[in-house]
Amino acid sequence: MRIGLMIGPEKGRYRHKVAQLIADGEAAEQAGFSSLWVPQIPGDFDAFTMITLLGRATRRIELGTAVLPIQTRHPIAMAQEALSNQAVCEGRFTLGLGVSHHWVVEGQLGLAYERPARQLRSYLEVLNAALAGPGPVDVENDAYRVHSPMDVTDQSATPVLLAALAPVMLRIAGEQASGTILWMADERAIGEHVVPRITKASAGRAAPRIVAGVPVALCPKDEVDRARERANRVLGHAEYSPNYQRLLEQGDATDVGDILAAGDESAIVERLRSFRDAGATDLAVRILPLGPDRAARIESWKRTEAFLSSLCPEL
Repeated sequence: MRIGLMIGPEKGRYRHKVAQLIADGEAAEQAGFSSLWVPQIPGDFDAFTMITLLGRATRRIELGTAVLPIQTRHPIAMAQEALSNQAVCEGRFTLGLGVSHHWVVEGQLGLAYERPARQLRSYLEVLNAALAGPGPVDVENDAYRVHSPMDVTDQSATPVLLAALAPVMLRIAGEQASGTILWMADERAIGEHVVPRITKASAGRAAPRIVAGVPVALCPKDEVDRARERANRVLGHAEYSPNYQRLLEQGDATDVGDILAAGDESAIVERLRSFRDAGATDLAVRILPLGPDRAARIESWKRTEAFLSSLCPEL
């Protein structure tokens, strides 16, 4: 199981974000992590821009989005940006996509959130044709009538991972993508729900990647409960999405605090190995720093990152 980090954008004004992002990316590569995963936070820094910056600041590490909502870009525009970033990253870019959530698509963007799985399938028909270029893209389906040239790059193929949580989404990921990238999935949800469905759907194709997003807090045993409370406070908004709620029902966790790998070094290794044993091929670790003030949390981050790097490249 390969170990990657989920980074940026951290809170703060933009004059600091670019320098901090580049520093974090360079440090992660030097520490030996296999991948960096950049989320698209609603209303914050653009994930594609972050990938471009990281692509120029690094040389080896895989760079991926985790994840971009499909509703914000036409599939041709998504392909153009993805292929352009693939050229910048020299073949190290992985495109993570998802259908987001009703409270983002409807509540924030004012767009319809209806039959997202059907929308995703139609979207991928266009996107995959565009990513397979250079050459013309001619696709007509329920949602798109596309006749467009595509001649952005002759770089290597761009892998696509889907934030696939429900059975239909996992089938689409197995049939039309390179795998799935997960959040709010514990070991039982991965082993009993995700792995069997996506593996069955990918029969005859390359084995799917299963990237598990896991928050990690390195701390003394007597601070584990406090770490779980902080995880629920800082990261727990996602559990109110129906998509995540249905995924939680497939496992034993009831909130993100239950998914958090927290405790001393041995406890964290044991928990991360349980994700590997459940079928995860990769980890996208979200470090949860602890401490009463910013300086303490920075030190907590560095200590946790250093420990995780000792487990690289594979656990």
